[in-house]
Amino acid sequence: MIKLIILNRFNIPGRGNFVNLILLDTENKPPAGFPHFLHSGKKILIPTNLTDIIGQTNANGQEQRMKILVGLSGGVDSAATAYLLKRDGHEVIGATMSIWDKNTNFRGRASADSCFSPHEKKDVESARKICRELDIPYYVFDCAEEYKRIVLHNFKQEYTAGRTPNPCVWCNAVVKFEALPAAARKANLDFDKFATGHYARLDFDDGAGRWRIRRGVDPKKDQSYFLWRLGQEVLRRCIFPLGNYTKLKVRDYLHDKGYEAKAKEGESMEVCFIKGDYRDFLREQCPELDTEIGPGWFVNAEGVKLGQHKGFPYYTIGQRKGLEIALGKPAYVLKINPQKNTVMLGDVEQLRTEYMIVEQDHLIDEQEVLACENLAVRIRYRSRPIPCRVRRLTDGRLFVKFRTEASAITPGQSAVFYDDRRVIGGAFIASQRGIGLVMEENKDF
Repeated sequence: MIKLIILNRFNIPGRGNFVNLILLDTENKPPAGFPHFLHSGKKILIPTNLTDIIGQTNANGQEQRMKILVGLSGGVDSAATAYLLKRDGHEVIGATMSIWDKNTNFRGRASADSCFSPHEKKDVESARKICRELDIPYYVFDCAEEYKRIVLHNFKQEYTAGRTPNPCVWCNAVVKFEALPAAARKANLDFDKFATGHYARLDFDDGAGRWRIRRGVDPKKDQSYFLWRLGQEVLRRCIFPLGNYTKLKVRDYLHDKGYEAKAKEGESMEVCFIKGDYRDFLREQCPELDTEIGPGWFVNAEGVKLGQHKGFPYYTIGQRKGLEIALGKPAYVLKINPQKNTVMLGDVEQLRTEYMIVEQDHLIDEQEVLACENLAVRIRYRSRPIPCRVRRLTDGRLFVKFRTEASAITPGQSAVFYDDRRVIGGAFIASQRGIGLVMEENKDF
């Protein structure tokens, strides 16, 4: 562990606030991985805003006590986050965002299974219990309007356009990391950092002068995929205490501290927007759906009608179950055509491709992405990064060429780009209509 020892703080007129400090590792040797000008045991001068690279420390090399707002869902991971920060001596404040639209009639399943649920009160009580056990203050902030305006609107808009939405990405970018801390500050809560139970890591790239999201150490729980839209102003205020832990270690920690019930709970909410049939929820949110769109046709790759379907918004690329059509062999959704209200079915081999188009990208450094030799992309949560190359098209979209085959390219889902374990950008998967022409125009790529 690197010790950053702040000797004193002072101001240089015209240049800003600075600190004198020294760096020491556990063996009093030059710390590895730091720029050459950061020499162990030597006084150096850096701007105080750069001290966040390592953390706030006191003259003994110990981390200073910080005020940290923890986003609590009531689940295992956010609970462990609060426990760990409290253990480390920080002043912890618990906060839950209330997002349930009380005007909806939809009834999902148990609270721990989904983030958007009519059982939200159970999650609040679970979070409140955690805070009582830790003897920390607890607040509930109403973020339902922001959630409805952004996340629910996107959910309806995407499905009715023939795409499959990514609610967690929008929720993180607009509600969890923006609206929730903003509501806390509006309530006059003072805090230094905002923490969540995401299995991701965060560090500062001194050379580029940017914060970087990195994959969590647990490959089965890594949640960096959901965070690609977070900007620098958000990231500089964040910490992810679970990024260096596996889920098993988190559960073991809670068990050892006497929180056996919490340790045995099911998975937290990051992977599930609603529990139950999303089509029922879509009908409730868009009551005109069945009358304005209505049934259409399943077709094969040649356009031959195979049977009727309930309406294109009720299907997603790669879907095999719930098609309610018998073809004598497994059938998969290959394409969705909203204009014609058709859903193309075919074999699993027909889902495979070497190309895709993405749009609405957020790249930390475009040239870095375009030139990256180790570039890889995840096209869905829990999928392995696929080696690829990227080219900017004249219409502003990105053309992605996989170095190995990918399957079930799903418009509306996120494509997140990595350089090894670092997130270097992301985008939404676009409609793949016309990709044949794009491939022909970029055959030299």
